[in-house]
Amino acid sequence: MNSLTHLIKEKKATIGVVGLGYVGLPLALCYSQNGYKVIGFDIDQRKVDNINNGLSYIEHIKPSKIADANRSGLVATTNFEKIESVDAIILCVPTPLNKFREPDLSFVTDTVDTISKYIRKGQVISLESTTYPGTTDEELLPRIEKSGLKVGQDVFLVFSPEREDPGNTEFSTATIPKVVGGVTSACLEVGVALYEKIIQKVVPVSSAKAAEMTKLLENIHRAVNIGLVNEMKIVADKMGIDIHEVIDAASTKPFGFVPYRPGPGIGGHCIPIDPFYLTWKAREFGLHTRFIELAGEVNHAMPEYVYGKIVQALNESKKSVNGSKFLVLGIAYKKNVDDMRESPSVNLMEIIREAGGIVEYSDPHVPVFPKMREHNFDLKSVTLSPEAFAAFDCVVLTTDHDKFDYQMILNSSKILVDTRGKYRQKKENLVKA
Repeated sequence: MNSLTHLIKEKKATIGVVGLGYVGLPLALCYSQNGYKVIGFDIDQRKVDNINNGLSYIEHIKPSKIADANRSGLVATTNFEKIESVDAIILCVPTPLNKFREPDLSFVTDTVDTISKYIRKGQVISLESTTYPGTTDEELLPRIEKSGLKVGQDVFLVFSPEREDPGNTEFSTATIPKVVGGVTSACLEVGVALYEKIIQKVVPVSSAKAAEMTKLLENIHRAVNIGLVNEMKIVADKMGIDIHEVIDAASTKPFGFVPYRPGPGIGGHCIPIDPFYLTWKAREFGLHTRFIELAGEVNHAMPEYVYGKIVQALNESKKSVNGSKFLVLGIAYKKNVDDMRESPSVNLMEIIREAGGIVEYSDPHVPVFPKMREHNFDLKSVTLSPEAFAAFDCVVLTTDHDKFDYQMILNSSKILVDTRGKYRQKKENLVKA
């Protein structure tokens, strides 16, 4: 342990980051910027080639940052045998839900099974992927110890949840406090050393389970409050009240209120998924997390609610969804990013298409609809102009990117359905959803 922590503290350790997506790539760059040699691992040859050529595949990460890291020694590879040459292994792989909305740990377990052949004495392994409490102890620990190495003595195992927020200009990898929990006290000591040289504030907790639960609480807090405000939106709409006006007014209270905004649903890699990791695990203890699951039901139903408002608006114009042309504005899950994971905009597009509507989209951050596991649209982003809007019976604002010309959108749309509260005025062609 002492020799490993010394290597890390002296920045002589080689850092291996497994999974070079929205979490792993910024982390790899952060280590590189702080003077560490970094090897990035991914099964996607395209990502590996892009990094090694100084190119970026994530909009908010500039190619110059990758090129600078390349010059500092960052390399990417699909060859997992090189795991043996690193001192720290940080796992940043997906943890989605399966079709039954149960945890799918296959990316984590398959990765650990792959690298376990190359793990050696004197390494630290850190899992950053969001998961249920107990994963590190119950799934990673036995897999690693199959090799004959003893966790806490020969190798060190920690859980440190990622807290990336793509597109957030106020906080970066280095400035977001880092929670770390170890399987043993020795593991925790090494884990703290692993992160304290690159993160401004490291927050140690008593166990890997506590760190796993911390990440879930953070995101369940958001999911529940978003579910609440989405339900409030529906009630307010029935009463003829603008929920955004109410939120603005409530926000003037200097204590006891945190504003959340309603929308067409929830997206991203955390909020729609993480609560179900806890509800699944809680059933093992005979617990039914009704409050969390109710929020999930409300949020999951929001695209259908928006669709109902679309149907109502078309009916008033004596039109049907079947055969009508729709333009969805913004398909990233939140404003000003290119991140499409779990985007409610795409769910809405599916609903419209299944009802016979002809769907196109415009998103300045997503020029071509990407390949997705659950959605298939062969589309390119429509260039917006007054003439372009004339071709569509209904325009639906689902992601309020700053690059949109909102006045032109309002003036040019035959029917405009606003799911983000971008427009506060009343206008004949404007429907608030």
